[in-house]
Amino acid sequence: MPAPQELAALPYAAYLEPLDGAPEREVDYTEVHLADTDLTDVDAGNARFTECAVTGVSFDGGSFARARFNDVWVSRTRWIGCSWAEAQLLEVSFLDGVLAGVQAYGARMRRVVVERCKVDSLNLRGADLRDVEFRDCELLEADFGGATLANVSFPGSTLRRARFGKAALTKVDFRGARELDVAEGGDALRGAIIDSGQLAELAPMLAQTLGIVVKDR
Repeated sequence: MPAPQELAALPYAAYLEPLDGAPEREVDYTEVHLADTDLTDVDAGNARFTECAVTGVSFDGGSFARARFNDVWVSRTRWIGCSWAEAQLLEVSFLDGVLAGVQAYGARMRRVVVERCKVDSLNLRGADLRDVEFRDCELLEADFGGATLANVSFPGSTLRRARFGKAALTKVDFRGARELDVAEGGDALRGAIIDSGQLAELAPMLAQTLGIVVKDR
């Protein structure tokens, strides 16, 4: 699922109007462009963003809980300690950004692309991800505990200390990931697709999860 790489490639680029100031809660935003600003403790809970762009923005703290993002393009943007709890993301692209300590538990993601991003301690517990791609990303301690993942892939990405406890996976494709390190939830990987090299890497964790004792004579 290729994501547009430039703002000008968006079908609605010519209609975008600059958004002055921070987004506010329970407001509808259509065809707006938030660019090149630093925002702290934004409260945009229950806001709705449709055909919007966000470029060069730094969000420090703040809440987008239960916000809705529909056809939104995000580039070179930092999300530090933000809440996306129970947010809904449909056809959203994140490019060349940072997501650190983002609380996205219970979020719903459909046709989302995260590309060339650094992702640290992303909390997706209980989230619902369908048709989501993490491409060429670095994911550290991502928590998918209790989440539902369907048609999710990680081409070119590095996953370190990922957690999948009690997650439900359907056609989750780890092939092409540069590293697959699972810290928790090996028994939840049923439904995942891995290559033979990844199977060898995961063997010690799977043996421990299944209670298999490996001893050489």
